[in-house]
Amino acid sequence: MNEEALVARLKQLFTPGAEVVEGPGDDCAAIRMPGTDSLLLAAVDQVVEGIHYLPGEASAAVAGKLVKRNVSDIAAMGGEPLYAMLTVAANPLEEPELLRFFEAVQESCGRYGMCVAGGDVAALPERGAVFTLSILGRVKAECMKLRRTARAGDVLCATGWFGRSFPTGRHLTFEPRLKEGQYLGACSCVHAMMDVSDGLLKDSLRMASDSGLALQLEPDAVPRFDGASLEEALSDGEDYELIFAVAPEEADRLIAEFPYTRISKIGVFLEGTPGEFRNWPDWKKKGFDHFHENSRDI
Repeated sequence: MNEEALVARLKQLFTPGAEVVEGPGDDCAAIRMPGTDSLLLAAVDQVVEGIHYLPGEASAAVAGKLVKRNVSDIAAMGGEPLYAMLTVAANPLEEPELLRFFEAVQESCGRYGMCVAGGDVAALPERGAVFTLSILGRVKAECMKLRRTARAGDVLCATGWFGRSFPTGRHLTFEPRLKEGQYLGACSCVHAMMDVSDGLLKDSLRMASDSGLALQLEPDAVPRFDGASLEEALSDGEDYELIFAVAPEEADRLIAEFPYTRISKIGVFLEGTPGEFRNWPDWKKKGFDHFHENSRDI
């Protein structure tokens, strides 16, 4: 099994209620809130020692990453983060270290206008740590972006740069593209959006597949951090940039007027077999998958 196969099965297993606008499969679930034109956004993400951070890395930096990767999910939907729920499972459970972690979570949440509303602490039977954050946010219904709504002819665009997140330490120091996501959410010419955590190649494929389209990627147009190879930029993951589908006649204007970071055009969505990649690099590594023993974020 791989992650895509599991999510496909879970979509059949978990039947959403009538108030759920978007269920499993996107960056956030979206739920109608009575009496308002906004939707409640809900997501959960975790950081696991040895997978999402290296043993010995500062607890404050790990706490910041936990918050920021959840905020990135809200950004990918064009939304605003509001509240968080925190769980910790660790061995050993040491009070001074836990307090430093909790203080850093609180500080990071405050930076994005959130408060921690509750949580839980548990011991693990063996040495290690798993930190989980559930996040709630909101978005106006007309501004919400999904990953499954790209259209044939749309241009695939990306914010920022890619590659070598772990070797450079950027997997901890990145900034979620929150303002960028809100700006793009308000743009009617942006038809679909998601964030990149498992690798640009893999996450672009997800957007194409979920939208029922093929994708022609332009690898040489992918913006890379200094020293990153093309394979690293496309496959490393942990970038937390946004990718989005833009109406072709509006792409150049959007790029010229965008008030934040760099935007690059890196491909185009096409009619064809859903999820088919054209110009697919012949590499063994296509991105991160928790079900593959040798596929790791680091």
